[in-house]
Amino acid sequence: MRLVIAECSVTYAGRLNAFLPPAKRLIMIKADGGVLVHSDGGSYKPLNWMTPPNKLHVADPSESQRDEGIIELWTVQSQKVDDHLIISIYSIEHDSSHELGQDPGLIKDGVEADLQRLLSEQIHLLGTDYKLIRREYMTAIGPVDILAKNSTGETVAVELKRRGDIDGVEQLSRYVELLNRDPLLAPVHGVFAAQQIKPQARVLAEDRGFETLVLDYDAMRGVDDADSRLF
Repeated sequence: MRLVIAECSVTYAGRLNAFLPPAKRLIMIKADGGVLVHSDGGSYKPLNWMTPPNKLHVADPSESQRDEGIIELWTVQSQKVDDHLIISIYSIEHDSSHELGQDPGLIKDGVEADLQRLLSEQIHLLGTDYKLIRREYMTAIGPVDILAKNSTGETVAVELKRRGDIDGVEQLSRYVELLNRDPLLAPVHGVFAAQQIKPQARVLAEDRGFETLVLDYDAMRGVDDADSRLF
């Protein structure tokens, strides 16, 4: 990645036209061909950019442009459409290149797969004497997150979400209705479990006869000891 801090103006021409008057900005030229122009504000979003594939051409300014103080003209031409970005460089304060290497990508913590694994290992959180049948119990309309037996030997279908909303309750309803058609599993009860459950979802779940369970993800993975808290 090349990082350039420069006094520059930017003209974008294509499906729409836009112009940034001269100012000090950060220009990022990525290894994949992407070019992004950032200011010192506006959070993560660039002021202007060109997504790859692109071709960057650097040229000398005309005499009139040189009289305006421009020392270089950068033209970023899209290889897919007619759009192009013209960066007029007035001065450069910093110019460096860095090899970042292969990026492993974003690893999310607390996703539904983690909750499913942890709850299957700590099935007692559903209730005393619960037993796991299996995770990802496949049905004709998709997999049930967890299928278990309660203390009386009845089947329990568990739908897991990070944030429980009405759509999750509807999903659990479809699973329970389908599973109750199987005489080997019926009667099937439903549990709607999530780190957060919206009030409307809780009301709907309880109206349909489902239990609701709020999961403490940190406590489940041993990061937070709830019994040691003062409040």
